[in-house]
Amino acid sequence: MSKIINFSIVMSFLGLWIKNFMSQDLQTIVGFLLVFSFGILHGANDLMLIQKTLPNKKNKTTIQILALYLFFVGLGILLFYLFPFFSLLLFILVSGYHFGEQHWQLDCPDRKKRLLVFFQTAYGLLVLSILFLFHPLEVDQIIFNISDWNIPFDWLRYFFYCTVFATLLGGIVLYVSKIKWKRPLFQELILLLVFSILFKTSSLIWGFALYFIIWHSIPSMLDQIQFLHGSVSIQKCWLYLKSGFLIWLISIIGILTLYYFFNQHYFFEALFFSFLAAITFPHVWVILRMFKRKKTL
Repeated sequence: MSKIINFSIVMSFLGLWIKNFMSQDLQTIVGFLLVFSFGILHGANDLMLIQKTLPNKKNKTTIQILALYLFFVGLGILLFYLFPFFSLLLFILVSGYHFGEQHWQLDCPDRKKRLLVFFQTAYGLLVLSILFLFHPLEVDQIIFNISDWNIPFDWLRYFFYCTVFATLLGGIVLYVSKIKWKRPLFQELILLLVFSILFKTSSLIWGFALYFIIWHSIPSMLDQIQFLHGSVSIQKCWLYLKSGFLIWLISIIGILTLYYFFNQHYFFEALFFSFLAAITFPHVWVILRMFKRKKTL
């Protein structure tokens, strides 16, 4: 296994050990704090990534790029306000692709790109379905607070079955298509077992936070630092943190404002995930452009 995967496994089980010393409410608080820190920070350099990936970047000022980015964030918030259930489904679908894209960075010819996107989305949704399956009551409460819809447990179970089937189907077709796998199948089954243990033994927020930070945000930040600065080092990490600090601060102020006005526990969780979705939509587009550009460098 690679160093980053070994690190992630160790940190996951360390997180499981730490949660034994915390109540469920404390797990939720610390989980939110983790997402507020590394989770939001991993998208705080989107403006720099846009500047580096736009073909006509010389004609775009930082203010113009920031205005465009904030427009799409605002559009995401508006969608959640007008069409909450549809927006929630879209958020889950886009998040599934985003998680799968980060986890499975396969060398794939353009003619099979759609097949790879299908597999990446199915895998990311499989991870989310495992999380949902172990916390049906908490998931149902958050979905109800966002959209006024109750989700029967059977729906979560069918969602899990569908993602298992789709992931297996996509993986088999990719394998038959002679796509080069960078990691052995057995290792991936071990990782899914690790995720299952992580989600089963943690609260919803704590399990999501550990996966989101350890398995997604940190690897994504390393990829971004490599793309922006050419290598990963302590100095380059510091540059990455400094350049993303302002956007991170604006995001934190926005979330704290939501908490100030809506400090009810469950309602705040719904608002938090709505806000997270709004900033996820443009971020996914930026990272997609980054991976495309990396292949041409």
